[in-house]
Amino acid sequence: MNTAPRTHCSVDADGRITFRLRPPAATRPRLLLVLRPRKGRPEETTRALDLEPHGTDGEFRAVLEALPRLAEGRWDTYLLPGPDAARERLRPGPRDLRALVDGGSRRWPSPVAVRVPYTTKDGFLAIRTWLRTAHAEAGPVEITDGTMTVRARLHGAELSEGARAVLRLRGTKDTLHGVPVRPAEDGGFAFTIACEDLVASDSRIWDVFLRPAADAPLTRVGRLLDDVADRKTVFVYPRVTAGGSAVRPYYTVDNDLAVEVTALG
Repeated sequence: MNTAPRTHCSVDADGRITFRLRPPAATRPRLLLVLRPRKGRPEETTRALDLEPHGTDGEFRAVLEALPRLAEGRWDTYLLPGPDAARERLRPGPRDLRALVDGGSRRWPSPVAVRVPYTTKDGFLAIRTWLRTAHAEAGPVEITDGTMTVRARLHGAELSEGARAVLRLRGTKDTLHGVPVRPAEDGGFAFTIACEDLVASDSRIWDVFLRPAADAPLTRVGRLLDDVADRKTVFVYPRVTAGGSAVRPYYTVDNDLAVEVTALG
């Protein structure tokens, strides 16, 4: 029987996360965040938080402040019951993410730092984080008459004359397809891609970027500013046929926008 404590957490609009739990038989408990390493690599980055008594019913509380920012990735949560005790994975209790739901409607400064608590596939509490100099938040994606139109809003940078949406063939640095962007009255922008321009004799994936100005570095287009930590299986778009291929926009495991082109026949 798993006795890991259930951990309530709430997030405010600034990214501050408050954890509340009742650690069993704990002496000087702490909450430990561990940045999940790449496969085959050791753990290197951690953040420990003091758990302080809160109320009279045995509950403890820890607060993860907005600063310093967490590195981008997935952070697993643990309880350290005492100085010499082994760490224990934490399971999620209620998660109050209401402050994140409409995050795309406000302006985010640079760097764009996002934190979303979520439940892992094996049932534990983790935090998905993004930390980017600038970010283009995708909105509606419309597929009609062989074209794909993306509406988005830039955060952490300014949209200048000469801005272009850029699709880069995955696995390459210089295979690019660019289209102009159309500024919108609400401060956002839109761009339209002809699906036939992306097809070839083989299957391929194009990653979607924004170049905010003619000489600016590429900024990833994705959807990060709400309460969905893993969007890939939640937002599913239809395939359209173009030039003997099936074309489908989708969100990657990092919630970045990409376009999958699958050769037919």
